[in-house]
Order: sequence, then C-alpha cells, then structure tokens
Amino acid sequence: MSPDQDARAGHRDPRGEPRDDPFHQRLKTYEGRPAAVGGTGKDPVNEPMIRHWCEAMGDTNPGYRGPDAVAPPTMLQAWTMGGLSGHTDRSGAYDELSGLLDAAGYTSVVATDCEQEYLRPLRPGDAITFDAVIESVSPRKTTKLGTGHFVTTRMDVRADGELAGTHRFRILKYTPAARPERREETAPRAADRPRRPRPVVNRDNAGFWEGVAGHRLLVQRCADCATLRFPWLPGCNACGSREWDTVEASGEGTVYSYVVMHHPPFPAFDPPYAVGLVELAEGVRIVSNIVGVPYDKVRIGMPVRLEFLKADEELELPVFRAGGED
Repeated sequence: MSPDQDARAGHRDPRGEPRDDPFHQRLKTYEGRPAAVGGTGKDPVNEPMIRHWCEAMGDTNPGYRGPDAVAPPTMLQAWTMGGLSGHTDRSGAYDELSGLLDAAGYTSVVATDCEQEYLRPLRPGDAITFDAVIESVSPRKTTKLGTGHFVTTRMDVRADGELAGTHRFRILKYTPAARPERREETAPRAADRPRRPRPVVNRDNAGFWEGVAGHRLLVQRCADCATLRFPWLPGCNACGSREWDTVEASGEGTVYSYVVMHHPPFPAFDPPYAVGLVELAEGVRIVSNIVGVPYDKVRIGMPVRLEFLKADEELELPVFRAGGED
C-alpha cells in the first residue's frame, strides 16, 4: 500500500503520522493539564534588571529609563524564571509526561522556539504571578537531531493579578539520531560536505548580505541621531526613527566574549570551534567565527581582523581572523 493509499485508508494523517499510535494517544491525555500552578516571580519588575537586560541587548530605547519606564516586552519570561534554585510550582503532570517520554527512550531535550503575546506593559513594582498548561504534544516526528515528540506549554503571566502576556515554549524530547562512523579513508571531500545553513534574508537585512557579497561589512546608522546599530533593524533603538543609512566597518575589532562549541554536532561544522562576540572598532558587536588560532587559544580582548569566508559556491560569510597569540 502506498503512503497516499495508507492515508486514504485512515491509517495515517496527510503528513504520514500514524492516526492510532497508542503511545501518542496516551501522551495527548496530558494536554490541558497544568504544568505550573500559582507561580510567583522571585522579584517584582525592577529597574536594575531592566538596565542589565538593555545593556546586554544593546537596547538604548529611552522608554526603558526614567520615572515612566516600562520593561522591554521581550523580558516577559525573565520575570518568571526561578534562577539556580528553581521554582517549587511545577506540577506532577509535567513531570509524569517527561517521565513517560524518558522511559520510551526520548531522553534528550532541546528547546526549539517560543512565541509571546503582550497585552499590557510591565512597569517597575509590578508583582508577577503565572500559571502554565501543557498545551499540546505532537505525534512522533523525525528531525535531523533524532525522532521524538514536540511538547508545547503556554504560560499566562499576570501583573498585580491582571493578564499581561502569554509565553508559549516548545521543546523536542527525542532519541538522538545515530551518528555515522567517521573513517579517515572515507572522509568526504570538501565538495561533498554538507552545506552550511543558509542565512535568513529578508527586507530588513538584505542590504547587509548584499554588502557581504561585495566584501563590505555594512553597519546601519540612524539618519536622525546617528546611532550605529547591529544587527540590522527596521527602526532605531535609540530614538525610534525609521530613517537610516550605512557606514562600512573598518574590519578591526576585539573579542568581547566567546564560546567553544563541542556539542551538538551539525553537518558542515567540525567541533570544537570558537564562536565569538566581536566588538568592532565602531562600537557595535557581531557574532561570528574566530579563525586563525586553535579554538583553545581564543581569549577575551584578543585583536581580530575581518575577512570573508567562501563557505560554498553560493555563500560567503564574514569571519574574524586572530593573530598567533600563545
């Protein structure tokens, strides 16, 4: 029986998933059950956290400062986090669901995405409470990481008892895909290697990628207040103006921070390798690979210089080359 015939016969849905998978039906009984009840933010909305967030994100919007300040909307989840000591409000239902998936072999977990909806601004002094529900458990899905189930929870966040926003958080509980054995004698030629993921090019950042294609690293500059910004955005995060032009970066920079990627492995990448947050001479920061030195020789404050890497026949990327420091 072909997949189409199988679907028409009622055994599978149009996406090829079994309609009567008993394990999935058992997982679905957890949909609608609470994941957290009566959660309380460990701190009220406060100016120090707002300031630290804005500094980390490079967000200089004046609306987040002063006597009438509000919190950046994307901080919604930050006010619900339990820190290293965690929360005590997680429900037994969520732990049971996780246990079922673990027992079935879906022992690995990766966060996949989140969605937020903002209903009213959060202001310093607001007391945060929240409840969460297990919204959905997907049929078994096969991804590049492995096979498993997507679990989505929805958190309702309240400020002084008033609904302020919702936060949907989705994870994949999965069994890792088997890694093929690497044999030196059968190592793939460069031309046969998997290609790097394609960057998402849209109307807001197309000019940046056009610059890269011409071996130019372009930084946006507000046409009204002259604030430089990176990554590219449709409006100025300092004054809100939507008018802008660009300046070409000199290519000089220093390593502001970095991580060394060991796991998980992805096609087209050979861990371990260094990913740096580079502060350009112009004052903005960019995430890119650090090349030219072994990954364990990268250091904060190390001077680096822009160059362009031809990843494949279609893609060039800006990377930063360090000297040979010991």
